[in-house]
Amino acid sequence: MSQVLTLSALEVERLLDPLAAIDVLAEGFKALSAGIVQAPPRPLVEIPGKGVTLAMLASAPGQLIGLKTVSVFHDNHKLGLPSHLATIQLFDTETGAPVAIMDGAVITGVRTAAAAVLSVRELSRKDAKIATVIGGGVQGREHVRLLALMPSIAEIRVLSRTPASAARAAADIAKARIVTDAADAVRSADVVCLTTSSSVPVIEAGWIKPGTHVTSVGFAPPGGELPRELVERGTVYVESRSAFSPAPVGCAELQGLDPSKGIELGELLSGKKPGRTSPDQITVYKSMGNAMEDMVVANLVYRVARDRGVGRTIEI
Repeated sequence: MSQVLTLSALEVERLLDPLAAIDVLAEGFKALSAGIVQAPPRPLVEIPGKGVTLAMLASAPGQLIGLKTVSVFHDNHKLGLPSHLATIQLFDTETGAPVAIMDGAVITGVRTAAAAVLSVRELSRKDAKIATVIGGGVQGREHVRLLALMPSIAEIRVLSRTPASAARAAADIAKARIVTDAADAVRSADVVCLTTSSSVPVIEAGWIKPGTHVTSVGFAPPGGELPRELVERGTVYVESRSAFSPAPVGCAELQGLDPSKGIELGELLSGKKPGRTSPDQITVYKSMGNAMEDMVVANLVYRVARDRGVGRTIEI
């Protein structure tokens, strides 16, 4: 029998410090680019007309093995549920025995936004002050919350397909204000964050002014929220060059492009590849999600839970 620590979504939320998540992700990206992380391509099962369920497995020195199962069902909002539902398990590296099981939706939401905000920290202009967030779902809310923690960002514009979702994303954030004109909100922004489930571009490449940093975390094959013209115009940064692979490993917006032209965040953070090289350069971070991110953030939550005595232990 194994002693397994279990953590609810509420407990994970209380334990997870987003700034600490950014720090462990930065180290994780460096390890990923250095080739010391095992993160095989994620298998997928599809429920026609409903959604998909994927498995994401990762291992690295100093980390418990992580396995996340995530379901992406875009009509869940009609049922009052998030579109992304997930569970994460951690396993001992000496025996392979399970040691923890926790809600993965909170971790997915935070780690995805934290990685995007990490790219904002590293790639946006030093005088960047205005951010525009498009999308009012879980990712929209997490992006607004994490961007608000950046001292350099003075204003966060929030735009969503419904006033209610925009209001939820902006709630209790002093720097946030709701806007309705996407073109206007994007044209004068220094940072643009796309957080939708749209299968077609939600902005036009011509709206992006020189020097802007753009992030995109949406995944909706066979299309996507990020304009192809913008991808071709900017310098592209990714978690891993596997993002250039066909879905579900990669994303539609990068299909057909030369993977060697993409820069991994880990290469940037370790100094092996350049970041922003001019004030007018357009930089683009396209997220696909990598199992390493779930692993390092789940390990962070597990360590804090053990230190604080949070959670319940069960035998399985």
